Amino acid sequence: MLALSLAAFAVVCAVGGLPMADVHVYRAEGEAVSRGTDLYGFAVTDWKLPATYPPFAALLFVPVGWLSLTAAKAAFLVGNVVLLVLLVHLSLRFTDLPRRRELRLPLLLSATAVGLWLEPVFQTTVFGQINLVLACLVLWDLGRPDGARGKGLAVGVAAGIKLTPAVFAVYLLLTGRVRAGLAALAGFAGTVALGALVLPGASWEFWTRRIFETTRVGKAWIVDNQSLQGLAARVAHTAEPGMLWLVPAAVLAVAGLALACRLRGRHGLEGWGVLVTALTALLVSPISWSHHWVWCVPLLVLMAAEPAGRGAAVAVYAVFTARTLWLVPKHGTLDLRLPWWAQPLASPYPLLTVVLLAGVAARCYSASGAAPPPEVSGAPGASGSAAGSGAPASTSWESTMR
Repeated sequence: MLALSLAAFAVVCAVGGLPMADVHVYRAEGEAVSRGTDLYGFAVTDWKLPATYPPFAALLFVPVGWLSLTAAKAAFLVGNVVLLVLLVHLSLRFTDLPRRRELRLPLLLSATAVGLWLEPVFQTTVFGQINLVLACLVLWDLGRPDGARGKGLAVGVAAGIKLTPAVFAVYLLLTGRVRAGLAALAGFAGTVALGALVLPGASWEFWTRRIFETTRVGKAWIVDNQSLQGLAARVAHTAEPGMLWLVPAAVLAVAGLALACRLRGRHGLEGWGVLVTALTALLVSPISWSHHWVWCVPLLVLMAAEPAGRGAAVAVYAVFTARTLWLVPKHGTLDLRLPWWAQPLASPYPLLTVVLLAGVAARCYSASGAAPPPEVSGAPGASGSAAGSGAPASTSWESTMR
């Protein structure tokens, strides 16, 4: 099944091309470091794309600059497929699937085959993006038992590459895992220090100026942006939605993190706690391009792990593969003049996520009783003996939430 999916993907790429615009940017960043040129002064491809990541990321891209463009594209293509397999595997660790050892590999390969066609995963692959790397770093780190040596460091490194994973350090601190949270902050600080040591000028420029230039990343109102700000801008027909998105974003940030903490702390559902944190961050971030939503992979895995949730998982899969955001008029400023009936098509991910979070919150806060005992706590990293050993969930969402 995976071979067939990859063959179909190769045909699509052969017909439509494989521009991998972000690989051009990463190569240019690596070359800028190697040659000592201005890291934040270039713009590449027809879209005039600049460097937008912290200097530490540019250090990691130096080997990419040594490769030819063809070799770099091939490496990112193969690498992202492998990372998708890893992301599915890491997601499955938060469930009790598969129960039979001989079914693990077929399940993993089948899930990868269908996951390749999820729009965020597909776009990450054809753009040559690093979203799957960051998701794997975070999920691997948070899936380890509490007390594991260096837990939190990988989260900090991920934040040093692309800032947004820093929200998981906040999640660790709010759930009482101070040591891991401080390790994440230390990991992040280490990336900043290394960047400053090797690229002092670029570091000063990024941390004092470039980090605040949100327009440098792109236009927040275009349909590519599937955050709450993008939704608000398109609904209000304005490029500057202001308080129309800031107030709801603040409310959702607090509510989302509170829900994540309750899922993990009261119900022992670490997987759902991590996932709710990720979805909340995608919602409230000023810009969440559609390819940032690769967290739909662990979302679907966790939903499909429950027999009662498989029907909903099919519906969610359909939303993430339908690509409705690319069907609406978007040339020029048409994104800001969409009629009411086109708004759901233009913002499928934030609308779906708000509904999902509301449903999870309703089930979580309606559940009575104390947290389940440690031996059925339900996820790696939760408190107690079973969770501390990194054992998979042994109860369903329904039984845990009773």
